[in-house]
Amino acid sequence: MSKNSPTKALTIPASEHQINIDAISRHAISAINTLIKAGHQAYLVGGCIRDLLLGMKPKDFDISTDARPEEVVKLFRKSRIIGRRFRIAHVYFGREILEITTFRGHHPEDDDHPHASRSESGQLLRDNIYGSVAEDAIRRDFTANALYYDIEQNTILDYAGGYPDIKQGLLRIIGVPEKRYREDPVRMLRAIRFAGKLGFKIDQATEEPIRALANLLANIPAARLFDESLKVFLSGYGSKTLPLMIEYGLFDQLYPITAPHMDDAFTQQIISKALANTDQRLAIGKGITPAFFYAVLLWPPVLKATEHHRQQGLPEVAALHRASQEVISAQITRTSIPKRFSLPMKEIWDMQLRLPRRHGHRAEKLSFHPRFRAAYDFLLLLEECGQQNDGLGQWWTDFQAVGESGKREMVKALGATSKPQKKRRRKPRPKKKPESNPE
Repeated sequence: MSKNSPTKALTIPASEHQINIDAISRHAISAINTLIKAGHQAYLVGGCIRDLLLGMKPKDFDISTDARPEEVVKLFRKSRIIGRRFRIAHVYFGREILEITTFRGHHPEDDDHPHASRSESGQLLRDNIYGSVAEDAIRRDFTANALYYDIEQNTILDYAGGYPDIKQGLLRIIGVPEKRYREDPVRMLRAIRFAGKLGFKIDQATEEPIRALANLLANIPAARLFDESLKVFLSGYGSKTLPLMIEYGLFDQLYPITAPHMDDAFTQQIISKALANTDQRLAIGKGITPAFFYAVLLWPPVLKATEHHRQQGLPEVAALHRASQEVISAQITRTSIPKRFSLPMKEIWDMQLRLPRRHGHRAEKLSFHPRFRAAYDFLLLLEECGQQNDGLGQWWTDFQAVGESGKREMVKALGATSKPQKKRRRKPRPKKKPESNPE
């Protein structure tokens, strides 16, 4: 492929592509103009061009240039170089971050290069060889992501046939599929994610090696897989992506502790409904947290492990706590889960045992718990999927809707279902003997 790389692009004029320049980030345009004024080539590239052509709103605007990362950060006051395997520059405009990459060149087949290296399986461990825009185009993953927008000419440059593929709704990898997946196994996740998001059909040659190479994801750092899992399931298209992840054997690689439960109707239903709810929230601009999704995802193995520990004689609360720790410890070997998410997950699970205990002042105290809303939503999801809680979800729904007197009446109506525990009386301290007064 390297010897036959294209040197001339197909140029798509404004009259054909009809991209509205007003839909492009003004900061991205400003950054490109800064690079051009400094004597560099610079283009908008990748997913933002694809999405604009499809009438979608791009999430990010990435820039590709012949300027080296060191040159980029000299041009922008608020910028820094990130990455070691693949060095890029981040430029900050308030809350917007622009990712500026240098044109990549051909990666040598041998390892005798100071800026490039591969693993025994073919994975790229370092990739900082720079080249031309034409070389950069065929180094990208999919044809649909290899379009370059020239803001000066208002034209699109297509070196890899991405423009007709987008028009046909086809997702096609650039180069030899097996080799490209071995270079970076995460490309398999990206293929499924784009297919789910865009509704594209995956090219036959592109999809063929995925099942056989899915196990290569085990070579990817757990922190990177966590980030990729969020992109797959928490970008607003999780419902469409889940069946594809299962079909191509990638779900098993990311969530090996949940995968054995996927034949169970309850597990399928709770994960599917959680993803549908997430997609709906994102569609109307509401926020989400990975903690809730992972709490749902890992709940089936937590339930099973809790029951096992209860049969071994542990009390219910202790059994749940031990199961929670075991399941999280097993999961983080594949996708890391930062503590800012794992701790709320445990609280959501723990609250499922506390929500039924509503007597006295407990209900009011629980309603002020920082994790109450997430735990309540989790409870409703469980009930929706067939877990019977004797109307507990409706009770908490009503409890939140009434005033203080109504809350007291609801708690009072529960009745005394258990005998109040007797307060333990403290043994009186022995009186000190008066010291004798020797005379």
